[in-house]
Amino acid sequence: MSEDSRKKFGKRIRTLRKQAGWSQEKLAAACDLHRTYVGAVERGERNVSLLNIVQFARALRVKPADLMEDIS
Repeated sequence: MSEDSRKKFGKRIRTLRKQAGWSQEKLAAACDLHRTYVGAVERGERNVSLLNIVQFARALRVKPADLMEDIS
């Protein structure tokens, strides 16, 4: 994933998180991830694994493919 793709993915996570009315800490708890990891993902600093994409999708109640929208 290029840096641009990571930033787009992070922006998508942030948008869905805010739509849910969740803090980064609440999303992290729902995903069983550390809150600093969630912040780094949202800033596009982390290359997210498939397992974590699935965890984000489950927590946000969307399909994993929905997280990849407009990331090409």
